[in-house]
Formats: sequence, structure tokens, C-alpha cells
Amino acid sequence: MYESQYYVYILANSTNVALYIGVTNDLKRRVYEHKQKFVRGFVEKYGIDKLVYYEVYYDPENAILREKRLKGSSRMRKNRLVESLNPQWQDLYDEI
Repeated sequence: MYESQYYVYILANSTNVALYIGVTNDLKRRVYEHKQKFVRGFVEKYGIDKLVYYEVYYDPENAILREKRLKGSSRMRKNRLVESLNPQWQDLYDEI
């Protein structure tokens, strides 16, 4: 049995146009890394640093499967998912 928690998360840029989906075992640290621009590439280029959605898993394989499913889903489904729990697309970083 797993003792750690794993998180599938969605980040957005300030205008909610660009999204990034990831998985981590330390959500606070990982979002902090995005906010401090420690993460290079797509996230840095588009200023994606606002945590708008996350899910908790206790099994890393399930978290990775969920991440892959979300990455393959349509933008409309991703938007609906975020809006189901965070209709204003607020930054949830301070809540974690």
C-alpha cells in the first residue's frame, strides 16, 4: 500500500488561455517551482503559474493514468473540469 499522496494538477496562465497538466507527489513545492520560473519550456514561455485545479491520489499509477487522460481530453472538457470546482479560475495555491 502507498503512504504518499500524488496530485494531478492543472495550471493556467493569467488569461486562462494556456493550460499545463502535470503530476507530482508534492503539490506545494511543484507549483512554487512554476511560480518561481524554475520550470523551463512551455510553462515558462506562456507564464503558466496559476493553480486552477487538482486531484489527490494515493496510487502513483492511477495519478499518471489520470494525467494522461486529461492531457488527451478536449479543451472544452478541461474547462468544464476546472469550472466544476473553481468557476472563477482563481489561483488555489494559497489553499494547499
